[in-house]
Amino acid sequence: MTDFDPLVDLAARLVRTGAAADPTAPRPVLGITGAPGAGKTTLAVALLDGLRARGIQVAHLPMDGFHLADVELDRLGRRDRKGAIDTFDGWGYLSAIERAAAGGDHIVYVPGFERDLEQPIAGALPIEPGAEIVITEGNYLLADAAPWSSLPGVLAETWFVDLPDDVRRERLVARHIQFGKSPDDAVAWVRDVDEPNARAIIARKAAADRVVESG
Repeated sequence: MTDFDPLVDLAARLVRTGAAADPTAPRPVLGITGAPGAGKTTLAVALLDGLRARGIQVAHLPMDGFHLADVELDRLGRRDRKGAIDTFDGWGYLSAIERAAAGGDHIVYVPGFERDLEQPIAGALPIEPGAEIVITEGNYLLADAAPWSSLPGVLAETWFVDLPDDVRRERLVARHIQFGKSPDDAVAWVRDVDEPNARAIIARKAAADRVVESG
């Protein structure tokens, strides 16, 4: 079992003193990125749980909530490569990160993502005024094209989750099968859609503040 405590320690150090007492103060947003199937969500959830166990108020802002809905992907002709960078609302995601980082005396609602439906769900996740740190995770936090290229200037740090490609691809195939694809379709999707995205994401690894070996 992976020991997440040292990473929770590092995340806790980003919390600004007195943030809980002053909800209007800016708050740190920690970004977790990496290729599809690398373990971003596993790390994000471990950090959320670990920080809460230490009495730190934390909020979750997943990039997956900014998937474009299937009806819009159909209109754009992009549904057959869902997960590519242009199948997300990048500007909406950047705006949500900026609002989360700014703090304020009101709840900031952000969308979640329902895996069973494979659709974003509006207003599913609250960022409470008392949140002392926000954890976000997604594929394109280090992409060098607008609007994604503005994210590093807003995020306190960006961590890149790294996993050997063969293990990562096995995980992806299993995930696609779990959520309804046939084994052949799952293998084809990983080869034709996920892997081109992964190559572009991995090429940006050196821009991360920290590389976390997954597993």
